[in-house]
Amino acid sequence: MPKMGESISEATIISWLKNVGDFVNAEETIVEVATDKVDNDIPSPVSGVITEIRFQKDDVVEVGTILALINSELGSEKIEMGSKKEQSKVEVSSTTQNQKPTTENRQLKTNPDAFISPLIISIAQKENLSIEELQTIPGSGAEGRLQKSDVFNYLKNRKYPIQRKPTTDNRQPTTNFPKPKINFVEGKDHIVEMDRMRKMIADHMVYSKQTSPHVTSYIEVDVTDLVNWRNENKQKFQEKHNEKLTFTPVFVQAVAKAIQDFPMINVSVDEKNIIIHKDINIGMATALPSGNLIVPVVKNANEKDIVALAKSVNHLANASRSNTLKPEEIQGSTFTISNVGTFGSLMGTPIINQPEVAILAFGIIKKRPEVVTTSKGDEIAIRSMMFLSLSFDHRVVDGFLGGSFLRKVGDYLEQFNLLTPEGGI
Repeated sequence: MPKMGESISEATIISWLKNVGDFVNAEETIVEVATDKVDNDIPSPVSGVITEIRFQKDDVVEVGTILALINSELGSEKIEMGSKKEQSKVEVSSTTQNQKPTTENRQLKTNPDAFISPLIISIAQKENLSIEELQTIPGSGAEGRLQKSDVFNYLKNRKYPIQRKPTTDNRQPTTNFPKPKINFVEGKDHIVEMDRMRKMIADHMVYSKQTSPHVTSYIEVDVTDLVNWRNENKQKFQEKHNEKLTFTPVFVQAVAKAIQDFPMINVSVDEKNIIIHKDINIGMATALPSGNLIVPVVKNANEKDIVALAKSVNHLANASRSNTLKPEEIQGSTFTISNVGTFGSLMGTPIINQPEVAILAFGIIKKRPEVVTTSKGDEIAIRSMMFLSLSFDHRVVDGFLGGSFLRKVGDYLEQFNLLTPEGGI
């Protein structure tokens, strides 16, 4: 299993494109795997015949684990895998040199803030391990990520469990109220099993609601000047930079600027500790053609001007739709935005993207008659209005911080010239 990102320590087998006994050419794709929400193709390192496949569909495999053995038919590519073996075999492994990483070059460290995968959570549920106890186990994966083998090794030597809140099985009822009966009509209704991504989204959403007490605040902003500016400059922007000018780069810029004003919104919670992130990495909740959701990340958004942001946003959006996102492009977000207005929604109540503490939804921009104050007094005018809704984790974000941050984003959108002096194009 090759390494496909700095923090990727395991992947799930989606499907084998070849079987035992099949001949494969070098660089020909032989197996499809999934890491988090990105699918990847793994090519054969040599030409030869597959002699053994060690894992099947839906198996979760650690990086560096041998997936298959290939009998090389090219003399220059034969590799002797044993001191007395005459038949050469090549391991599909984690590096281009086909060397399996050993525990000696893995730095074991405890990292309570490391992502806990759905696989680890399912094992914890079966073994009655709490989240708190999981976080005490040193992880041997990249960046200290907890792996399946770490949990099993811990269980072998476990003496006294930590008596804290147990890991909740999201699929089981948490009350004694009986599960409502689902009416199913044979011949009319039909059953569709969730795909892998939908299962991950479902687990992540339930985990977020169980972890963070959600509060949602709303404001309405007048983006008439912003709309007019975009309409006047989008063609010029396209011709000069060969990029589409959408509202999203401006939204990202406004959020990044407001985070600099209120850095405590750019944090994560680690039990009783608050981790303040220095980098401002904005995740963009993006709908896929399949209906599933993915969150590519604009890294260091506060350091980019409107042109660089437009390029990043357009690239991530296109890569999402074409399923060509790289693993590192969906990792490391510290704050997430969701443009629910693209679906015609007036506003939304978004669910926090863990381990972040807030998420901001942008509603549809609509023209409405509004009372505005002019030099002649109050008048009714047609204005482009938009609702913003901020869901935040009330454990660490109170109403003052959440409301102040939200209002600041609105101010930057209403006075976008503060973000992009003289248009910035």
